Amino acid sequence: MSKPVMNVALVCGPDSDMETQAIRAALECFQARVFTYWIGRPNDLISVLSGEDIYHGTDMIILSFHGDEGKLLMPELGEDVYEEGEPRGAFGPDEVMRYASLDGKIVLGNGCTLGDPALAEAFLDRGCDFYIGPDDYPDGNAALMFVLRFFYEMIQNGKSVAEAFGIAQSMDDETSMYRLFPRSGLS
Repeated sequence: MSKPVMNVALVCGPDSDMETQAIRAALECFQARVFTYWIGRPNDLISVLSGEDIYHGTDMIILSFHGDEGKLLMPELGEDVYEEGEPRGAFGPDEVMRYASLDGKIVLGNGCTLGDPALAEAFLDRGCDFYIGPDDYPDGNAALMFVLRFFYEMIQNGKSVAEAFGIAQSMDDETSMYRLFPRSGLS
């Protein structure tokens, strides 16, 4: 591969492996360098969002997760498997505020309801420049197509985050569920 045009952290939640594989293959064809993080427990996600276990120079983070009510659905572990202090249940605004450090990153929460304003605000408060996610329950194929079109427009056509978002969002009724939340002062 020639020099990558961007570095992407692709974070795969439970039961999202097929979408993650499709995103990774497409982004690598677009000349992005993709680092995949397989989330088996809450501390795995915390390590990525805190910056502890993320490739230096990462530009964007894709959270390839299922979501519900504005929270990322996490694997359920047996009580004897959880580490001391490890959060249990879904990962929402409180957990993002507690663990994330995302200075200058662009985060795309690609799961149902992950465009909830409270979740977006938590990501922005923890330093990301832009947060993107659907505010409802889009079809899985539409969610995949949104990501692919968004990155295609940025990489292939040199569009800004806002321009690429607008094009990807406008594809159909399903992709129109996506919302863009810029950090104050960005557009």
